[in-house]
Amino acid sequence: MVLVTGASRGIGKGIACALGEQGATVYVTGRTVNAGEHALPGTVGETAALVDARGGKGIAVAVDHGDDAQVAALFARIKAEQGRLDLLVNNAIALPHEMTQPGSFWEKPLSNWEIFDIGVRAGFVAAWHAAKIMVPQKSGLIIGLSGYVGVNYTYSTIFGTAKTAVDRMARDMAIELKPHNVASVSLWQGFTFTERATENLKTIPGMAAQLHSNAGSSPEFPGRIMAALLADAKIMEKTGGTFINAELAQEYGITDIDGRVIPSLRAERGAPLWQPV
Repeated sequence: MVLVTGASRGIGKGIACALGEQGATVYVTGRTVNAGEHALPGTVGETAALVDARGGKGIAVAVDHGDDAQVAALFARIKAEQGRLDLLVNNAIALPHEMTQPGSFWEKPLSNWEIFDIGVRAGFVAAWHAAKIMVPQKSGLIIGLSGYVGVNYTYSTIFGTAKTAVDRMARDMAIELKPHNVASVSLWQGFTFTERATENLKTIPGMAAQLHSNAGSSPEFPGRIMAALLADAKIMEKTGGTFINAELAQEYGITDIDGRVIPSLRAERGAPLWQPV
């Protein structure tokens, strides 16, 4: 039983589909319910339908992860309907338009702090609720999504700071969850061909070459890694660590949906700070 937050489109959608392909029941959350409500395509219902089509069971739930009451209601529903939760994927995040635009932090609006609200804080709130289900059942996995930006400047000050926080939060939660056999990890995903990223690269000077980069992966690639982690009987040996998805893929024998082996960019962009606890 899986929950993927922020899965109307992008990486969240790809993860939900990849897990659905493994037969998982996937709760899909997001704010976009009706087509046309967002500038980019995708709704929670469409993602849930894709999960069904891939062999899983998709359950769409409209949730604003900045609203604690809505999040509490979501987890209460999961507990009532399923009685358990095996995997929480903390993917929901606000990505302000200005974040990927030229300019220094003082030249951008203070409202860009929303990446911490719908990102770091939202991830903590979801993990808080998930732990209340996972700890009593003595099993479960919480995954935070981060990237090389955790140690390597990318886009903006606020982006790197938020993603570094995701890594550290996953590590410290692991220390407290480990006695209860619940795992917590942070995963570094490289460039991903999401709807927004593809559009951004068409307009941001000097970055269009990444559209054809061999290091780029599909939005489903991290979902394949997560399925392997969820099935790993020795997952507790990894708890607290920050891992590069490309390296985990090599460990588990996973390729992208087109059969490509995604390269690790450890040498070029940096290594994770946190090891398993």
